This record gives sequence, structure tokens and C-alpha cells, in this order.
Amino acid sequence: MTADTSLTADDLELLRRPLHGFLTVAAGPLPPQPRPVWFEVADDGTLQLFTGPDTLKVRRLRRDPRASIVVAAPVGEREHWVSVAGTVTVEDDGAHDLAARLAARYWDLSDPVRAGDLAGILAEDQVRLVLHPESVSRYVY
Repeated sequence: MTADTSLTADDLELLRRPLHGFLTVAAGPLPPQPRPVWFEVADDGTLQLFTGPDTLKVRRLRRDPRASIVVAAPVGEREHWVSVAGTVTVEDDGAHDLAARLAARYWDLSDPVRAGDLAGILAEDQVRLVLHPESVSRYVY
């Protein structure tokens, strides 16, 4: 395992795959409660995801912006994971565009059910969460 502050080419290759990330936000004295999330690596090296503006994760991030995301290769592949920790900003813009890009990455939008699911997401208020890496850990075996 190694740790630093930047994403390597191997990290980016894993993070650009349609895998779920497990997001954990700081919760003070409460134990961490990771949640599976869709995410995207931006050109500037930040990780972005979307969520409703009134979700528990947003309320916690507004109190304490620290969070981390872990992404692992699926079973059947050689062990490989990347963990990115840092601070998160909650942005009011860009969430719907991000949701549409991620839906196309994770779902087959030619399926009318999935297209309807996306329409439902786009009909709701969303915010964009931007994780600014301060620490990157990885393991490749």
C-alpha cells in the first residue's frame, strides 16, 4: 500500500471505470457509515458526485467537510483499490449535467425504465459534491 496526494495513471484507470465508490463523511463521534455512490474524476483531479440538497451526507458535510471515497476492482480481478480523502465543497451548479453523464456511464439509457429513472433524478433538486484530494492511498496486488 502507498499513500500520497496525487492520482496516478493506474488510479485514474480504475476510477474511470463504472464502479461504485463508497463515500464516507465525517460524523464526529458517530461511527463512519459508508454509502455506495456514482462518481466521476474531473480533469482537475477532483472527484464529483451528486445528491439531494437535504440529504444526511450534505447536512454532515456542511458541518464538517471531511470525507473519503474508496473504489475497488470487482471480485475476479486482481486486488486493486484506491482511497481518496480530503475536503468536500457543496456546489449548487452542475449537478444535473453530472447526473446525466453518470447515468449514461452506469446504466443502459436505451432501457425505458432506466431513462425514466434518470428523468426522475433530473426532476429533483440536486447538488454537486466535489471531493478535493488531500490524501490518496492505493493497493495493487
